[in-house]
Amino acid sequence: MTRREFLKTTSVAGAAVVVGQLPWPRLHAAEASAVTPSTPSWVDKPMRWAQLTLVEDDPGKFDPQFWLDYFKRTRSDAVCLSAGGCVAYYPTKVPFHHRSAWLGERDVFGELLAGCRKLGMVVIARTDPHATYDDVQVAHPDWIAVDASGQPRRHWASPEMWVTCALGPYNFEFMTEVKQEIMSRYRPDAIFINRWDGSGMCYCEHCRKNFRAASGHDELPRTNDPQDPARRAYILWRQQRLFDLWRLWDAEVRKINPDSCVIPNTGGGATSSLDMQRIGELAPTLIADRQARRGLTAPWANGKNGKEFRATMGRKPIVGIFSVGVEEPYRWKDSVQSEAEIRLWVADGVANGLRPWFTKFSGVLHDRRWLKPVEDIYCRYARWEKYLRNECSLARVGLVYSQQTAWFCGAKVEDHTLGWYQALIEARIPFEMVHDRLLDAAHLTPLKTLILPNVAALSEAQCAQLRAFAERGGGLIATYETSLYDEWGVKRRDFGLGDLFGVTFKGGIDGPMQNSYLRLETDPTTGKRHPLLAGLEDARRIINGARRVEVESTRPFLHPPLTLIPSYPDLPMEKVYPRVSQTDVPQVYLREQGPGRVVYFPWDIDRTFWDVLSVDHFKLLRNAVTWATNEDPPVTVTGPGVLDVTVWRQKASLTVHLVNLTNPMMMKGPVRELIPISEQKVRVRLPDGTQAKRVRLLAAEKRPRVERSGQYLSVTVPAILDHEVVAIDL
Repeated sequence: MTRREFLKTTSVAGAAVVVGQLPWPRLHAAEASAVTPSTPSWVDKPMRWAQLTLVEDDPGKFDPQFWLDYFKRTRSDAVCLSAGGCVAYYPTKVPFHHRSAWLGERDVFGELLAGCRKLGMVVIARTDPHATYDDVQVAHPDWIAVDASGQPRRHWASPEMWVTCALGPYNFEFMTEVKQEIMSRYRPDAIFINRWDGSGMCYCEHCRKNFRAASGHDELPRTNDPQDPARRAYILWRQQRLFDLWRLWDAEVRKINPDSCVIPNTGGGATSSLDMQRIGELAPTLIADRQARRGLTAPWANGKNGKEFRATMGRKPIVGIFSVGVEEPYRWKDSVQSEAEIRLWVADGVANGLRPWFTKFSGVLHDRRWLKPVEDIYCRYARWEKYLRNECSLARVGLVYSQQTAWFCGAKVEDHTLGWYQALIEARIPFEMVHDRLLDAAHLTPLKTLILPNVAALSEAQCAQLRAFAERGGGLIATYETSLYDEWGVKRRDFGLGDLFGVTFKGGIDGPMQNSYLRLETDPTTGKRHPLLAGLEDARRIINGARRVEVESTRPFLHPPLTLIPSYPDLPMEKVYPRVSQTDVPQVYLREQGPGRVVYFPWDIDRTFWDVLSVDHFKLLRNAVTWATNEDPPVTVTGPGVLDVTVWRQKASLTVHLVNLTNPMMMKGPVRELIPISEQKVRVRLPDGTQAKRVRLLAAEKRPRVERSGQYLSVTVPAILDHEVVAIDL
């Protein structure tokens, strides 16, 4: 099959599939070598990052020395400084590279870079190629992005500018020359590229021609349906084009400074448009750009970004950008967030392995309230630094996120993941996230249980990897349509994991269901309920979800603990009574397979939990993890409140992070104040062959009460304001 045939076909049955990954075709003739470049020597050194994003009129108005002094006071050891792209802050010689109109004869970038180097900081240069000016549009109209109607695009926020095409010569030629100039003149440690991957779909002549040549499709797609052949081809072609661009830029800067690299601002979870597996292979370090909460965002979302990045980055350093301002659709870029909100957001990122990076827009201060809080946060984490250089997580539970499902099924996969994430936080179960194409034994060895939150799109090879995990004694929990589609989003006749679940697909999806319930059953042979129902002893029935897959068991499931009570009218009130009060239709399938255990919920328990946050659904999710894992956890934390609990191993220590999320503004910020919670009992299992030499509470700055019993330590934490760390020297 040729490249063109591969992208043009509706079915990919003929495409070779590499075990555990998509068969990414080489679409660009000039693609650089796939050999992973060497890691620059500096990448693991910085622990506290600063970013100063200049605005065009800053030169001559802002005080560079103020910022150098602030970097020193905050003990920042790395910095990202505005250099070029939309605006050049140095005397560029590249034609059409727009100098700041306020620059004059100064070299603002060079001055700041020199000052930061005197402080011993790692310095990276920031570029932003997403917009340009009238002179470029006149001289190179083909560099400008074009909308679906064929019109060149003016910038949506700065209408005097034009939006550039990310996939054509503006980036591949012009911005390559800009990066070469910056690296040649200043030799920064890296070049960070913001907004490099496009501002929506482009229909310019280069995109049309290159897409046609690569895919064989006559036109770019006009639909977002991932099952449209052109859309599917575009998803892959765009990614390949951007990875080619990344490799080109990286190769060019390394020719000038071999100990440097480019760091594109990219990545995320299931909904990221670029393949996180390939990003993990290419990037020596990566910056998670989820700057603050917006809308209905939980404070643990920052830590979630850390988990998602680590799933493919492994032990490479990952950094989390946080904004000192409000991040809402109204784009108040000169605003200041509350101190409590900043502290909580940063704390959850650090607890989940992110190295903090504060970003400030404009060198002129319009509001100084953020300065002291960020200084205090950075000085705290500088004191804790040796306990933040993590080598591995000790979590035994993995939550899988699926880019395949997001790209090719078009479903709201994130709601299922968010439901599980919230439940695991509430249950205080340490966990990691797992990428859907890194399900091989090497990546899964540290884990005892895998959770598949409606991971609908799975290849046969991926299903085989999950079976092997279960056969090795792993626990597996799956929901709803997991494995009902292949890796390209094509619906199967039956589940790819049906043999593990013990069910077959009957062909239908019931939903949205109104006023449906679950009957909680007692095993008539023992008179007891299954451990899945722990905490629900006084309940006879609970609410159901909104959608369920119609399945039929393929093996005996005696006395299922949950059975279906079908929907019945919810109006008029006189008609609200069950027409069928009891069925034998299981709503959970529990299996023990050798040393492993499997739980399958054929309904959207995770998505519904995220939607309504029913405590009964939470108990089912928590209990499913406990039963499937079937081992003593590495840490248990008992006490009031909501905590994000993570557990880490360092070179000579073990740490348990406790982030206090207990707050009336937890599910919608910003937090007004931090509210301390009272005593917590922490029980930790020490790694085999180790002993605790000393135990400290880093925030409280004291030694706690400790009880020892074999390989277990029980530590009393008197109170937690925002972030406490139990540090155990080994």
